[in-house]
Amino acid sequence: MDLSKGERKQVVTITLFRFEGIHAFWIFRQMGKSQQHFKKIKGLEFYKLMGSGGKNGFSKMLNFNVYVLLAVWESENAAETYFNESEYFTPFKSRATENWTIYMNTSKAHGKWSGINPFRTHPADQSGPVAVITRARIKLRFLRKFWSYVPSVSKNLNERDGSIFSIGIGEYPWLMQATFSLWEDLESMRNYAYRSKLHSEVIQKTRTLGWYSEELFANFVPYKTVGEWEGKNPLAQFLDN
Repeated sequence: MDLSKGERKQVVTITLFRFEGIHAFWIFRQMGKSQQHFKKIKGLEFYKLMGSGGKNGFSKMLNFNVYVLLAVWESENAAETYFNESEYFTPFKSRATENWTIYMNTSKAHGKWSGINPFRTHPADQSGPVAVITRARIKLRFLRKFWSYVPSVSKNLNERDGSIFSIGIGEYPWLMQATFSLWEDLESMRNYAYRSKLHSEVIQKTRTLGWYSEELFANFVPYKTVGEWEGKNPLAQFLDN
């Protein structure tokens, strides 16, 4: 497929799935079985199929119904071709009671995920909603301390002005954790990140005590969504698609 330079602009997608009943067992099996498939997808540069925690995702208890696919594509064309035409991906959509995909461009990224930084930044208009991914591999000796802070921090996040959506996700329970959150604007996100007393305290502890063996922080500009979550599209009022 001949793509122009503009069409080859890297695109990041994050897809949330909810599975009920026997379909929850099906997706749980895919966590291991699907690895070889995703490695062969044309135009896919990086991916992670992750589970989530209980409640809003920020819990040591697992949620066997909600899963997330993070994908980094060489272009939007590559992403849409896979989502719309892949026979392998069709059961993910048909078995899920609901699914929601967000298309994003990276505006800022630093750190590493599985040894690399998969996100290439692009100049972007940040006057609208902002998405954030934070990810860390927690050192074993700090697991207990880390999880003693998570419930309070996540509760604080959901109560912040400008918060649209947030969920705690991860590749492996308790050890590799990520947060995906959506904010009405950059100012709302920064107010939480830098002015929340509890959040600032956790950041300071991670720096002084070295809780993580690997971490990554990235900002994105969401520009398109497909599907719904909990019966609605949380970004509908902020985007024109």
